[in-house]
Amino acid sequence: TGIIFTLLGAGGEEEEKKDKKGVKKGDGLQLPEADGAASSNAADSANTSLVNGKMQDGNVDASQSKAKQQDGAAAMEMQPLKSAEGGDADDKKKANMHKKEKSVLQGKLTKLAVQIGKAGLVMSAITVIILVLYFTVDTFVVNKKPWLPECTPVYVQYFVKFFIIGVTVLVVAVPEGLPLAVTISLAYSVKKMMKDNNLVRHLDACETMGNATAICSDKTGTLTTNRMTVVQAYVGDVHYKEIPDPSSINAKTMELLVNAIAINSAYTTKILPPEKEGALPRQVGNKTECGLLGFVLDLKQDYEPVRSQMPEEKLYKVYTFNSVRKSMSTVIKLPDESFRMYSKGASEIVLKKCCKILSGAGEPRVFRPRDRDEMVKKVIEPMACDGLRTICVAYRDFPSSPEPDWDNENDILNDLTCICVVGIEDPVRPEVPEAIRKCQRAGITVRMVTGDNINTARAIAIKCGIIHPGEDFLCLEGKEFNRRIRNEKGEIEQERIDKIWPKLRVLARSSPTDKHTLVKGIIDSTHTEQRQVVAVTGDGTNDGPALKKADVGFAMGIAGTDVAKEASDIILTDDNFSSIVKAVMWGRNVYDSISKFLQFQLTVNVVAVIVAFTGACITQDSPLKAVQMLWVNLIMDTFASLALATEPPTETLLLRKPYGRNKPLISRTMMKNILGHAVYQLTLIFTLLFVGEKMFQIDSGRNAPLHSPPSEHYTIIFNTFVMMQLFNEVNARKIHGERNVFDGIFRNPIFCAIVLGTFAIQIVIVQFGGKPFSCSPLQL
Repeated sequence: TGIIFTLLGAGGEEEEKKDKKGVKKGDGLQLPEADGAASSNAADSANTSLVNGKMQDGNVDASQSKAKQQDGAAAMEMQPLKSAEGGDADDKKKANMHKKEKSVLQGKLTKLAVQIGKAGLVMSAITVIILVLYFTVDTFVVNKKPWLPECTPVYVQYFVKFFIIGVTVLVVAVPEGLPLAVTISLAYSVKKMMKDNNLVRHLDACETMGNATAICSDKTGTLTTNRMTVVQAYVGDVHYKEIPDPSSINAKTMELLVNAIAINSAYTTKILPPEKEGALPRQVGNKTECGLLGFVLDLKQDYEPVRSQMPEEKLYKVYTFNSVRKSMSTVIKLPDESFRMYSKGASEIVLKKCCKILSGAGEPRVFRPRDRDEMVKKVIEPMACDGLRTICVAYRDFPSSPEPDWDNENDILNDLTCICVVGIEDPVRPEVPEAIRKCQRAGITVRMVTGDNINTARAIAIKCGIIHPGEDFLCLEGKEFNRRIRNEKGEIEQERIDKIWPKLRVLARSSPTDKHTLVKGIIDSTHTEQRQVVAVTGDGTNDGPALKKADVGFAMGIAGTDVAKEASDIILTDDNFSSIVKAVMWGRNVYDSISKFLQFQLTVNVVAVIVAFTGACITQDSPLKAVQMLWVNLIMDTFASLALATEPPTETLLLRKPYGRNKPLISRTMMKNILGHAVYQLTLIFTLLFVGEKMFQIDSGRNAPLHSPPSEHYTIIFNTFVMMQLFNEVNARKIHGERNVFDGIFRNPIFCAIVLGTFAIQIVIVQFGGKPFSCSPLQL
């Protein structure tokens, strides 16, 4: 059990040893030891790249003085990480506290196993004492037999028999199959989760996901495809809400548009055919430029011939994109020696520099400031409200002589003619809205934490279904979030976080520190009666602290960095949010599998212990013999844990709220099932025990002397008892009061094989077990 629990990640001592090692090395991010150099490199890069806590030499002062030098806001941003992750050993212990605890399930099971074990020990002790007293009083007091030296071996054999019965009661009572059921269930789930694109690094993360109440998700690549796509366009005085038909665009405008996009983008940016059939074309290079090139292909045009006619070395002058000019321009020399410049960039910047725009006929017409204001109101703002990034594509012609002064950028990037404005979006993955709906139905709150601006983030959140118009929710930017959670001294206060997080659904323009603060705030909150269990997704090195702090950290397998993967518990091999829903389903299935096993095991426990105890008290012998009890123990521990812990999950698991940390493992419904079935079994066994010989007209095996041959009467009791357990195994498949216990039984071939196999072995034991199994062959 100790080894198994250590495997499940509860090994506190192991963690402490690692902590001691970690403190000596310098504790930026505490990373689990991986194989050799790779892990030390990851740890080093984490230590140097992250601002939290000590640097490698373990010197806190240096990083603190750096923080002081920076302006107040930056220092404030760094502060929560320091208090949570770095600093002295006490802080470290506090931060890792929830990682150090036993996992919720282990804690509950250990407690339950100890309680059952104690009850079993008491019952077995009482059984032995009653048997010994019964025998002693009956032999030496009632029958007044003297203790003769030659009779000693016989008496000793009686006492040994009583002791064996006591031990058997204890063996049956102690649920040694519990840790086995947990491990089988977790190991089976982890193996199957690989098929659902969840690579589980820590076994207990799978179980914790069953309790998850909140998920803080990244936007790019997790909720969205991370593929920029043009979805709206304003060309030739018309606002197209979807990709326009190529025939509706003037030929001159089309030629200018294709040339402007093909030439005025990095030639390393390409769209390649998909690797697999049915997949999307591959985007290589700058994502925004890929979106524009995709727009050219959607218009049934090709950019390759344009690029081959005008290779990179022929480009006359290139103004690369930077954050100041927010645009990119390329100058080419035309055949008549004149020059043409193509520009593209953020629409609000480029449109200010346009004095003309192409009409529907492909001719430039005057574009005044009031036209621009109208365009902003009617085209650009609606696009932004749909969560689109707007890009303006424009051009300008220059005469061959005199040649312009290309270094005078202000004059050059002016007097442009607008070709079109396009709206680009990173589309929501098609399966995400349904996955989020399932999460919400399962009682899990999904929050989006992104670096994007608030309008885009809000629009994407509406498309995903994270927020619904008319609901009471909060969408905040990082600055506003920090202002609300900090007091006058700039310190974070838990009470302030508690006022915000229940309604917060979108955190935009957020830094990694904000993400960590939010996760820590939700976990530490006592606002709700149940402690929140938080899952976090992240892909960057800077997501490390939040992933580490979360109850379950999901790293991206494709886009994720090594540091993110090291800090995580589960890696999503397809970077897809719907895989998280599968993890929740498997996590809840682990809980259910163990509850099924408990329901079955406790029924057998209660019945076997009461039968052995009562039998001992009344007939001075246990109706179930030692070897028979061990066979029953094998059925109810090893076989049952295999059969019930390998049930596959179903969608119905997502129709109820999370279990929560305080919920008992044995629900009222299960308790009714256990007690109801125990009463039924005991009634049947005691009926057989006291009137069985009359019912079947056979010899009674009661009060048989030592070493007498097995009786048919006691064999019938043993066989009936085992058969009842076998049929009860089918009942145990349902724990929430469902009527149909056979529902989906053939989806689990392991279960069917075990039940049929046990049934066959039982017949063999009864017919051919003979003296070792205390069985006498029965008729049909």
